[in-house]
Amino acid sequence: MDLESAIRGHSIKKDSWKAVLTLAYQSLGVVYGDLSTSPLYVYKSTFAEDIEHSETNEEIYGILSFVFWTLTLIPLIKYVFIVLRADDNGEGGTFALYSLLCRHARVGSLPNCQLADEELSEYTKDGVDLTTKNTCGSRLKSTLENHRVLQRVLLVLALIGACMVIGDGVLTPAISVFSAVSGLELSMAKEHHRYVEVPVACVILVILFALQHYGTHRVGFLFAPVVITWLVCISSIGLYNIFYWNPHVYQALSPYYMYKFLKKTQRGGWMSLGGILLCMTGSEAMFADLGHFSQLSIKIAFSFVVYPALVLAYMGQAAYLSQHHGEESNYRIGFYVSVPEKIRWPVLVIAILAAVVGSQAVITGTFSIIKQCSALGCFPRVKIVHTSSKIHGQIYIPEINWTLMILCLAITGGFRDTKRMGNASGLAVITVMLVTTCLMSVVIILCWNKSFLFAIAFILIFGFIESLYFSASLIKFQEGAWVPIALSLIFLLVMYVWQYGTRKKYEYDVQNKVSINWLLGLGPSLGIVRVRGIGLIYTELVSGIPAIFSHFVTNLPAFHQVLVFLCVKSVPVPHVRPGERFLVGRVGPKEYRLYRCIARYGYRDIHKDGIEFEKDLVCSIAEFIRSEKVETNMKVEDLEESERMTVVGTSSTHVDGVRMCEDEGGGGETSEVREIKSAQKVRKRVRFVVPESPQMDVEARRELEELMEAREAGMAFIMGHSYVKAKRGSGWVKKMVINYGYDFLRRNSRGPSYAWTVPHASTLEVGMIYQV
Repeated sequence: MDLESAIRGHSIKKDSWKAVLTLAYQSLGVVYGDLSTSPLYVYKSTFAEDIEHSETNEEIYGILSFVFWTLTLIPLIKYVFIVLRADDNGEGGTFALYSLLCRHARVGSLPNCQLADEELSEYTKDGVDLTTKNTCGSRLKSTLENHRVLQRVLLVLALIGACMVIGDGVLTPAISVFSAVSGLELSMAKEHHRYVEVPVACVILVILFALQHYGTHRVGFLFAPVVITWLVCISSIGLYNIFYWNPHVYQALSPYYMYKFLKKTQRGGWMSLGGILLCMTGSEAMFADLGHFSQLSIKIAFSFVVYPALVLAYMGQAAYLSQHHGEESNYRIGFYVSVPEKIRWPVLVIAILAAVVGSQAVITGTFSIIKQCSALGCFPRVKIVHTSSKIHGQIYIPEINWTLMILCLAITGGFRDTKRMGNASGLAVITVMLVTTCLMSVVIILCWNKSFLFAIAFILIFGFIESLYFSASLIKFQEGAWVPIALSLIFLLVMYVWQYGTRKKYEYDVQNKVSINWLLGLGPSLGIVRVRGIGLIYTELVSGIPAIFSHFVTNLPAFHQVLVFLCVKSVPVPHVRPGERFLVGRVGPKEYRLYRCIARYGYRDIHKDGIEFEKDLVCSIAEFIRSEKVETNMKVEDLEESERMTVVGTSSTHVDGVRMCEDEGGGGETSEVREIKSAQKVRKRVRFVVPESPQMDVEARRELEELMEAREAGMAFIMGHSYVKAKRGSGWVKKMVINYGYDFLRRNSRGPSYAWTVPHASTLEVGMIYQV
């Protein structure tokens, strides 16, 4: 699901038809692997126990009618024609909708947002003004901003959607691989096949998860051919079955057969909807993977390839089953029974490959959603490995991968049939769709400036259909549907505890900021020895002096010549352009050599490694010093009230600005630029290359020399090791959440991503207790 095409950097809207068709071809292997394998288990799950396949064919015709109209209304009309338009600057998914709402109304979960973030290029959608223009939208925006309960409801909705996607990452590989392997049941006795299917499925799943750390870029080019081969296979078999067994099966596409089906089966028919809804498994991937392709390419691939192939496949199965009644057992009502015997083994191999491709897409999609949750402060920091240096977005999370594998094997070995797996998977799928419908109804009013009637019509039509399927799935709680609920509650608890604890810790930092007068009273030396080098002091604050800094000053015997308050934060946009990456400003007067640097990342951005990040950081400070405007009448009140921050890009964007060169030796002079060089010779030489104009004053030149000397001496990463405790008088629930829940997650989570590559000898931690 998170595989990125090589054409990612191009402007999709201006691409040629050749590029659009190429993206449509690639999307078949990434987006539609899960959806295309649904014919393996839909009919088998539907006929599990609730209804019987009778001689009148009313059941099979009614199910075919339900499948056809479900595929037409939900994936085709809802997602292709409506939801895909609600992209977040090209990105899709549950968190993209939530991010879009956070920028149109101040309802975000990120505590350290700034007004400067609203000036980011991607903060507006396609350059459109975010101002709500209609009365309905203004009233809704005001209501959301003034009621914290509604803000929490939106956050919980987004988290539930994310948790169900994670649950789907456990269930989809299990049911897809198990259903593909179930073709073995037709070639052996009933009492034997159960002892073969589960071990074979488990072996395939173990191999699938064990190979995740290699990434998919080495075999990704095979994904689209495998899915295309599978779609051609099932549509051809469907056509054969239609013409050979029942050419009149097309009549069952009439909605009248849905009425006849429900009238005859009644409660059993309603409960069987839990199996029918599996026909749209994977539809959410069209929206979630929007950032890797384009709206047009996804629409073309589904409308002209996937949708017709799936309809033919379901019609073909119905045509075969309409002429075959009274089979030995219900387990033979499945996909493989309608496959001609001569090609059954080749189809089995193709089905297993297609199931692996579909499972791979869901697994990488789970990695992606966890990365987004972590970036938005809703999930503990985890180790994220980028498996491809060329293709953006291919990631691997070891802890999550092995957790998914254990849960997947437990479900496969525990359930041992598609009925309960289907019940569990169906509830996860339909819950994500319901969350998308609810968030979309708010987007329609708040972001699209449409009337309440349009939003109400949307939620009534699609919400009613999805609620019908949801109720049919929920009624099977004891028959497998409890699994996604249990998994979601666990992940939701983890997410909410982490988000709550992080917010409380930030509020403590804000309330206990150190006064600027205290800093001025220390003097330029800060009351301690200043030694050569750069000290990076990590803080979550975007303004003011953190309380932990005073703790550093009183506990450390010396401090570095240059100190930088470093804040690496996420903003509610998918990507931040390199030219807008850093916000740089001063803390206190110039002679203190204290700077604040805020590195901003979108929820889909890749954090650079330590060496490259350090270079960008130093270059951004140097560019700030060079281009800073001289303030002659700066008062203490001005320093206290606000810090003037300057937007500075990464070193690669400094075409006309400062560039940094590092080498081991002397290096030659250049005639085109002036170089500011350190007089003292050291093993690692650092040079700042600055443009000829405008001319710098002597003080800025001296400050650059000091920065260069400090860089040559090395950098140290200084961070506070905080122990967060609930303050006295807090309720027992808060004490449990903070003292045990959040403390456990904090101890077992990763540090800031840029600190992972910092040598331990360059890291200094100072402990401090937070009473929140």
